[in-house]
Amino acid sequence: MILKRALTLLSVSSCLTIYYSQEKDIDTVFVFDNQMKKVKLFHSLTTLSAADIQKNSSNLSEVLRFQSPVYIKENGRGAVSSPSFRGTTAQQTAFVWNGININSQFLGQGDINNIALFGYDQMEIKSGGGSVIYGSGAIGGSIHLNNDLSFNKGFNGLFNSEIASFGTYNNFAKAAFSNDKFSFKVSGNYLISQNDYKVPEENYINRNGKFYNSTLNIGTSYKIASNQTISWQSHFYDATQNYPIFTENGNKSKYESQTVRSLLSWDINNSKISNSLKAAYTEDNFQYFGNYNDSYTSGGINKNYILKNDFNYFIDPKWNINLIGEFQQNQGEGLGTSGITGKVKRNVGSAAGLLRYFATPNLRFEAGIKQDFVEDIKSPLLYSFSGKWKANNWYSLNLNFSKNFRFPSFNDLYWTPGGNQDLQPETSIQTDMNHEFKVGDFKLTLSPYYMRITDMIRWLDTGLGYYSPFNTNKVESYGLESQLSYQKLFNEDHSVKLVAGYTYAKSINLETQKQLTYVPLHKFSSNVDYQYKFLRVYAQGMFNGLTYTTSDESKKYAIYPYFVMNAGLSATFMKNYTLGIKVNNITDTVYETMAYYPLPKRNYSINATINF
Repeated sequence: MILKRALTLLSVSSCLTIYYSQEKDIDTVFVFDNQMKKVKLFHSLTTLSAADIQKNSSNLSEVLRFQSPVYIKENGRGAVSSPSFRGTTAQQTAFVWNGININSQFLGQGDINNIALFGYDQMEIKSGGGSVIYGSGAIGGSIHLNNDLSFNKGFNGLFNSEIASFGTYNNFAKAAFSNDKFSFKVSGNYLISQNDYKVPEENYINRNGKFYNSTLNIGTSYKIASNQTISWQSHFYDATQNYPIFTENGNKSKYESQTVRSLLSWDINNSKISNSLKAAYTEDNFQYFGNYNDSYTSGGINKNYILKNDFNYFIDPKWNINLIGEFQQNQGEGLGTSGITGKVKRNVGSAAGLLRYFATPNLRFEAGIKQDFVEDIKSPLLYSFSGKWKANNWYSLNLNFSKNFRFPSFNDLYWTPGGNQDLQPETSIQTDMNHEFKVGDFKLTLSPYYMRITDMIRWLDTGLGYYSPFNTNKVESYGLESQLSYQKLFNEDHSVKLVAGYTYAKSINLETQKQLTYVPLHKFSSNVDYQYKFLRVYAQGMFNGLTYTTSDESKKYAIYPYFVMNAGLSATFMKNYTLGIKVNNITDTVYETMAYYPLPKRNYSINATINF
């Protein structure tokens, strides 16, 4: 018993900790995505706290642009937005909510600005393939939106209100209560912006750019026994985006979306065996209004029913086996003049197994295999291998190799006219090698990677007056992701934190030998935080290199390099009251991430937070 208690105090880097600490972890906090703890043992992640997210409170696009290696192309502030991860497309990035893949079944991707920003306890960005665990679309990387529930914390709450440029008002409230058996958390957010910014240098006014959204999150957990927990997490989101127009008398259109997600989990944990049984329901509705004062002209309803079981067994302290089974039914229905007529559905199942070997506290390996069963689509056998070796106190090596995939979306298969039901899934082979160096309070990570994608799905002109998707391109992507971090506490009064990242991404269409569009060769971002007693200052910088917007690498239409900087200052009084000011785009840079849609120049916000 003494040995067991001692081992639970070891760091998570030790394999013995995983084996002996499972019972204790459930007494402290319940994490809805139980796989993330295992993923962190073999992969490097960028982790953003709720405070980090607050720095870029306009939308999720801003958070990822300034605090991750992902390139974000955005059709104006708050409008349609999509990611590029390691030179891949938006469809090759998986968005994962509490362990559940939430990419749209219609588009096969996540519209970033129609994914709520607030209400998560943590956001994690994982580069590289992850289809063995997180399914279709996890090719370039995955973005994880996580919630947790703590026990024995009593009552606590928070209210934050922000007023910003362009008629922007943002309010967020959160409250939580827990004792030794019961935990409850609720949060809500309301954001509205007239979004009528101007960029005189480009003769641009963001006309008809108004957007607003509201979010409600509810989570609860109850211990039915010392090693068993029943938990529920739900998410409700409602949003409207007006689409910007270029002339005063242009046709004003808008897009409305509603999202419902509900996840029920039954978790059993003891010293050798754990099992997580999840049942989830997700629904995404959208309506497009060709004239924002009239009835909708097109739209869609997507419903997903998900059942997932995750079984984990330690054979002994060195060997661990993990079996994951999942079944989904995806349903879609086109509305109005949508290209999908009537209702469509498909059944999707998968079985995965992972074997982990902890040779020593400093050397471990993981091998995984997965077979998906997608109705009417032949799916490839997927696999993954990871190894991590801590050579000494200052150097660690992590090697990853995997095969990943994305199956066609409902639009790819059933759009009228043009849907192609003979499409094959996109597949990729990828490898990366992470070198981690630690010297004092500095940590440097260098991650060269290589990826080859086959059967990429592209929509091409058929010559018959419409476009249709085909398996065409082969893409080769290689480059480097790197991150330097530093964190130091001085005399208990001063603290400094620095995170800086640089990415080089070469992503080539092998048929044309040209760089893919909207994949910058170079991207640099940095975040610096300094705190002295009750004062806190932070600054963000982002450099984006030359970015082609056409497939022929035309520099005439390319987005040229730019640098943008943000900064903020806050002061905390009587421990519970905080006032802050932020200045975005201090450099007053004229820049865009999507051709013809400049983003705002210098703008401001003030915010107040009450903790209770």
